[in-house]
Amino acid sequence: MNSVKLPQGRVYVAGHRGMVGGALVRLLQQLGIAESDLITRDRSELNLTRQADVEQFYRDERPDVVIFAAAKVGGIHANDTYPAEFIYDNLMMAANSIDAAYRNGTRRFLFLGSTCIYPRMAPQPMPEDCLLSGPLEPTNEAYALAKISGLKLCQHYRTQYGVAYHSAMPTNLYGPGDNYHPQNSHVMPAMIRRFDEAVRSGADEVVIWGTGTPRREFLHVDDLARGLIHLVNLEDPPNLVNVGTGSDISIRELAELIARVTGFTGRITQDPSKPDGTPVKRTNTDLIESTGWRPEIALEMGIKKTYEDYLQATDSGRLREV
Repeated sequence: MNSVKLPQGRVYVAGHRGMVGGALVRLLQQLGIAESDLITRDRSELNLTRQADVEQFYRDERPDVVIFAAAKVGGIHANDTYPAEFIYDNLMMAANSIDAAYRNGTRRFLFLGSTCIYPRMAPQPMPEDCLLSGPLEPTNEAYALAKISGLKLCQHYRTQYGVAYHSAMPTNLYGPGDNYHPQNSHVMPAMIRRFDEAVRSGADEVVIWGTGTPRREFLHVDDLARGLIHLVNLEDPPNLVNVGTGSDISIRELAELIARVTGFTGRITQDPSKPDGTPVKRTNTDLIESTGWRPEIALEMGIKKTYEDYLQATDSGRLREV
């Protein structure tokens, strides 16, 4: 078991309404954080793309620790359809928050990116030092460029000002609170929804995007939360570190696994006219493992727990579809 301890001081979780932020809040509360030491704001209270609002927030709240899980996110379709929004919103959120945090005394800032920052044809498994060594995957280039800028801001503020600002690059995530939008969700929630709807309707076929051959790595969001709290407690954290499992599965194999969990017994077919995205994505996790952290939740068990949460959210009308 990975043991994690509560960070010292006031902690601001940016993006607490999202899947990652929600997992962080749950974990901090389990660790016994005082209500007055946990800072959150939803989008209606604080628009992170507005510089003046962000500066005022940091002046008022003065968090000691920031874990920045706020982002405009989506799957292949969303990234390919709305690239201007993905680059602008994510750039502004990162730049506004990192600078305002520094200017108002935040001692620790952990910025979350994504493994899509690495080149499309990065060596597998992807090490941190392959960053900027080749072209990005075109379908999510806008998002990746914004995240690269955020992590470089942290790196250069750390170099110039001596602050402990650093970044973590999670692999593909899944778990409670995921986005199940029919078009804009990531592959795991999209498949869970598709197979569940097929079971409910009695359909005998489910069609999945692409050839089914790309390989992806998946990390349960509760494992990520433990990894992030572990990182903010390190005295000298890496500037950039992957957070993943180090193992992968093909999209076809994932579909078969989700079919088994949801009870779907019909045919699974591929639609090769749809994009596959990056052929292979698996992280090299040597660096984070050297700091003493490893994931704990096996993939099939994690999918079972996620599906249970999906069913509860569907039945209660709280399913996230954005």
